[in-house]
Amino acid sequence: MVFSLPAFLRLHPIASLNVTTTTTKAMPSPHHSLEVIGGARDAFLPALKTLEHPYNAFPVIGWNRHIETIFAAFFRSLSDVRLKRECLRTKDNGSVALDWVSGDHERLPPDSPLLILLCYSWFKEPIATGFATRIKNRTSMSMVLYYAEFDGCLQPGLTGGSGDTYVRHMLLRARSKQWRVVVFNSRGCGDSPVTTPQFYSASFLGDMHEVVAHVSTRYPKANLYTVGWSLGANILVRYLGQESHSCPFSGAVSLCNPFNLVIADEDFRKGFNNVYDKALTSALCRIFKKHALLFEDMGGEYNIPSAANAKSVREFDEGLTRVSFGFKSVDDYYSNSSSSDSIKHVRIPLLCIQAENDPIAPSRGIPREDIKANPNCLLIMTPKGGHLGWVAGAEAPLGAPWTDPVVMDFLEHLERGSSETSCSDLKVAKQGSEDLHQLEV
Repeated sequence: MVFSLPAFLRLHPIASLNVTTTTTKAMPSPHHSLEVIGGARDAFLPALKTLEHPYNAFPVIGWNRHIETIFAAFFRSLSDVRLKRECLRTKDNGSVALDWVSGDHERLPPDSPLLILLCYSWFKEPIATGFATRIKNRTSMSMVLYYAEFDGCLQPGLTGGSGDTYVRHMLLRARSKQWRVVVFNSRGCGDSPVTTPQFYSASFLGDMHEVVAHVSTRYPKANLYTVGWSLGANILVRYLGQESHSCPFSGAVSLCNPFNLVIADEDFRKGFNNVYDKALTSALCRIFKKHALLFEDMGGEYNIPSAANAKSVREFDEGLTRVSFGFKSVDDYYSNSSSSDSIKHVRIPLLCIQAENDPIAPSRGIPREDIKANPNCLLIMTPKGGHLGWVAGAEAPLGAPWTDPVVMDFLEHLERGSSETSCSDLKVAKQGSEDLHQLEV
């Protein structure tokens, strides 16, 4: 007797089966020489192709963090670009300078993406040992009421702001992509005058609010982005955290951010870092003395002689800065001016790039856990780089820092996403309008 299996149990030749296979594209992995973490890792990593290659520090220069920091400050190339300066009077009668690329107002469409470069800059200062290092001028800025314009071609030798090589390279790269760029020079930087006794502060965000409002009003159709370096990055991240739900930026980049100013202050007074401390203090005292008449009648807790003759940044901040902004002590000022606590409140895409061996922005101050927990944040940590150095990549040793292509890839990725969203919204609105018209008919 022959039994016949039910049809659903019969075996079929493999060739007769209709098998559908789905291939999943593997998530690109950054090179093992880089540490890449953050809640936004999966969202942004595919756009950052540079990270697939190893970070190779330039021989000799990149092997020592201090040599790299100093080399980049003084020997990196500085391209000429014609800038148009906008000088604005502040609410407290101070001044701030915004440097735009001359001719871009007419050349670029009004909806071109707009990049604000935030500079709390460094000055070239001779050191007693015979070499020089770059000094950070931590000055504040604010604006409104007074307005003037002039053309100026900034040449090598001018100190701070638009004249810094890392700023200029970023400006030119963004401009080559048809982005509108403005450099925000703080008071006293880039030949911007100091006209009030409000000198500088890592804690004051009012000026940032004013500048962003001014720029966004001038180009209301443009998506706004921003890049900040060093203390400027710290101020930028604090601004993003404070604005949180109402931030006007579509994306931001923080580079060499000290994050925790208490830790940065501790390391700033150790070993070779004393050289940076003394040089920066010398620059601050010289700027202070140049404008000493503005501080002549200051009473209260101000210690003007101590600030004028300070031997360290900490002494200068104790005598002047912390009093100006109402802090009980210099430690209170550093603690409440740090951006490490702001990361958790950031609600826009934020890329942070740090060097593991940065002598001025210690890696132990980075809020890694908060960056991992925030779905908007990504941290890239390079093994070398010094402070504002990153002498590596295709253009090393004299060209743009290694970070520039990464930053531009990130910003262009965000702008493409924004444009696609706008087109999608327009299409939906148009379809809704047509549906409504058909209903009316």
